[in-house]
Amino acid sequence: MLPIPTLDALVLSGLFGAGGLLHMVGPAFLRHAYRRWRFPSNAHRVAGVLQILTALFLSNPVTRIWGVILAGFIIFFTTVALLNRGKYAYSVPGLLLMLALVPASLAGPL
Repeated sequence: MLPIPTLDALVLSGLFGAGGLLHMVGPAFLRHAYRRWRFPSNAHRVAGVLQILTALFLSNPVTRIWGVILAGFIIFFTTVALLNRGKYAYSVPGLLLMLALVPASLAGPL
């Protein structure tokens, strides 16, 4: 049985990995949202690379703290972007993910 902080870090790693792959594929609804919010055309790919890096960092106990830091930046800037666009309800999952980073930062080696 894995300790809860380690399990939390691995679940977050899976979420960031899935989100990163989604951003790398770039389905039409995602590209449309980035275009509507006036981001550059390949901004979704940059976000995807950052999320995949975060997932890789979170999955390794040695680099986990760097994954927590990178995840904090990603979640913070995403939440700020959503709040600036008046998407208040969409920012709630980001705030919950930010809270989930606390136990992940306490995770030790496996």
